[in-house]
Amino acid sequence: MGIIRNTPSERIVQGKLVVSSEQVIVSDSQFKTRGEGVVIVKGIDSSKVILDHTTTDRVVIKALTKVLIIPMNGKIDDEYDELLLDKGSCVEFSYCIGNWYILSSDGLKMS
Repeated sequence: MGIIRNTPSERIVQGKLVVSSEQVIVSDSQFKTRGEGVVIVKGIDSSKVILDHTTTDRVVIKALTKVLIIPMNGKIDDEYDELLLDKGSCVEFSYCIGNWYILSSDGLKMS
């Protein structure tokens, strides 16, 4: 269980400097984004990833387990409060004007 981060990187998100890791491997039941570019979730039965718009404006999530995606603010694609990713799914999200949008995906389930 835990979080493995790579080398720190700096990004500007909503006009603020965010220091984070470009990639992170998550094995916790819950994880809130902090500016990572790539989040890989594995090693547990299921997990919840919270998209934090204050630190993250774009993220790719690779699910090697079942992952429930929940935005802290707004909806996903103007319609969904949450999104369930099956094992093997990969989805790219972008935050824009109050909502999260799916830019690309492979094998997701809407819930």
